[in-house]
Amino acid sequence: MRLINFNFTKLYGERLKDTVSEIKFNTKIDILSISSLKSDFLRIKEDLIKIDFRYNILYEPGLAGIELAGTMVLSVEPRIAREVIKGWKEKETPEEFRLFMFNTILRKSSLKALQLEEELNLPPHLPFPAFNKSSMEKKENSENKEDNEAAD
Repeated sequence: MRLINFNFTKLYGERLKDTVSEIKFNTKIDILSISSLKSDFLRIKEDLIKIDFRYNILYEPGLAGIELAGTMVLSVEPRIAREVIKGWKEKETPEEFRLFMFNTILRKSSLKALQLEEELNLPPHLPFPAFNKSSMEKKENSENKEDNEAAD
């Protein structure tokens, strides 16, 4: 399974309030459609599947919202393509396909959402690694211990 194309068709962000005391993030991915795609440009043995999606982040209570929509095209084995198209009618897809699809949407959309959050001066919906006093002290202690051992 390979990602052939990924495009955003909608980028929307809105800040509704300046501040709130506590923020809760609510993230949602909706698959709007899955369909077979024929291409005259690509000569591959695998089948192409087009997926339309929507990715939302709500900043509760009523602080802001980000909505992204897009389309991606995946190249998959013909057997899996048939299972996906058939299963989509009942909103069921093979687990391997579903994991790849959701992880791809999550990875690409989270990066774009971080850009919009920066522009709107919103807190990031994902935690970033950060240094704190105790981690810096531990690092200094381990470096000092290594220096002392090297001196012996």
